[in-house]
Amino acid sequence: MVVATALQQDRRYTWKVTGSSFLGNTLEYYDFLVYGTAAAVVFPKVFFPDASGFVATLAAFGTFAVGFLARPLGGLFFGRRGDRSGRKSTLLITLTVMGLSTILIGLLPDFHSIGVVAPVLLVLLRLVQGFAVGGEWGGSMIIVLESAPPQKRGFYSAWPNTGGFSAQILITGVFAWVYTLPQDDLLSWGWRVPFLLSAAILVVTFWMRRSLSESPVFTEAVAPVTDEVTSGRPGTILGTFREDWRSLLLILGLRFAEALPYFLLTVFALSYGKTIGVAASTLNTAILVASVVAFVAHGVFALVSDRIGRRPVYFFGAAVVFVMAFPFFGMLQSGSFLLIVLAYVLVLNVGHNAINSIQPAFFAELFPADRRYTGAAAGREIASILAGGLTPFVATALAGADGSRWPLVAGYVMLGALITMIAVWKAPETFRRDLTAVSG
Repeated sequence: MVVATALQQDRRYTWKVTGSSFLGNTLEYYDFLVYGTAAAVVFPKVFFPDASGFVATLAAFGTFAVGFLARPLGGLFFGRRGDRSGRKSTLLITLTVMGLSTILIGLLPDFHSIGVVAPVLLVLLRLVQGFAVGGEWGGSMIIVLESAPPQKRGFYSAWPNTGGFSAQILITGVFAWVYTLPQDDLLSWGWRVPFLLSAAILVVTFWMRRSLSESPVFTEAVAPVTDEVTSGRPGTILGTFREDWRSLLLILGLRFAEALPYFLLTVFALSYGKTIGVAASTLNTAILVASVVAFVAHGVFALVSDRIGRRPVYFFGAAVVFVMAFPFFGMLQSGSFLLIVLAYVLVLNVGHNAINSIQPAFFAELFPADRRYTGAAAGREIASILAGGLTPFVATALAGADGSRWPLVAGYVMLGALITMIAVWKAPETFRRDLTAVSG
C-alpha cells in the first residue's frame, strides 16, 4: 500500500512538472508566434510604413529572424547555469525575462510616434526575448525528462513540446478578434492586446514553477561533479564543444524537417496566402484544426518512440515532410477549404508532429547528465538560426513579391527534410540510455 501511494504521488508530481513545462513552452511559443503573426499582418505598417509592401514585409520578417540570433547565446549562458546551479532556478529566470520582454513589445510606441527609434527598440526587445527563449526550451524539457519514469520519458517530455500548438490556439483566437477591429484601431492599439495577454501565462507559470523540486538526476548525478576547478574537468561550454561536437552537428541536421514546415505553415503562409487570394481566416482555421489534432498526434508518436526507439519515428516524420512539400502548395492554391485543412494536417500532424513529439527526449539523451542542459539548449538554438528563424524571410525572398516562385520554397523544404533524414541515419539510438551517466 505504501509503495502504491508513493508511486501515485510520484506520478502526480511528474504531471505537475510536465504541466509547468507545458505552460512555460506555451509562453515561449506564444511570444514568438504572436510576434510572427504580427510581423506578417501588422508590423510592416506600424514599424516600417515608409517602405513598399514587399520590402516592409521582408523587414518585419527580418526582425522576426533577429530573435533567433540571440537564442544560441541564451542556450549557452542558461545551459551552463542549469548544469552548474540547477534546472529549476534557471527556468525561473528564463521565464521572467521572456515574459517581460514580450509585454514591453506590446507597449512600444510606433514609427509615427518616435520615428526610427521604434524599430530599433523592437529589435532590442526581440534580442532579449530570443536570449531568454534560448534557455527556456532545453531546461523545461530536461526537467521533465529527468523526473519521468525511465520507460515513459519520451511520452512525458512530448507534452511540453505541444506548447507551440496550445500557443497557436490562443493566438488564433485572439487574432480572430483582432481582425474584426477597424483598421485604425488594429494599427493603433488592437495589435498590442495579444502581447499584453502573455502576462497571464507568465504569472500562472511562475507560480507553478516556484513549487517544483530540483531534478533528481541533477541532485544525484550532476551536483557532485559541478565544481570544475577541483574535479579537473573542462568547463561545461568548452567540454560540450570539445566532446559532444558530433551531437551538436546531428541536432543541426535533425532540426530542419521540424522547424522549416512549422514556421512555413504558421508564419510565411499567412503573408503568402494574401498574394494568391486565400483569406487569412481560412489559414487561421486550418492552423487551429492542426493545433487541436497535434495533442493526440504527439501522444501517439511519443508512445511509439518509447517502444521502438526515437530514430524510426523521427525518420518517418522527415519523410512525410519531404513528400508533402510540393503537394502542400498545390492544395493551398486550390482555394478549397477542405484541401487546405487536409494539407495542414498532413504536413503538421503527420510529418512535423512525429518529429516534434520526440525531439526533447532525443536531443537530451544525446548528452551526458552534466552537459545535458548546455548541449541540448545550445544545439537546438544554434540550429534555430538556419532551420527556424530565417524560414519566413528566406521563403518570402524565394517566392518573390507575387508568390510565383513558390516551387523554390517547396524545394527549400525538401532539401531541409533530406538533410534531416541523413542526420537520423547517422544518429545513435538513445531511448534506453542511462540519464544519470556523467562525462568522465
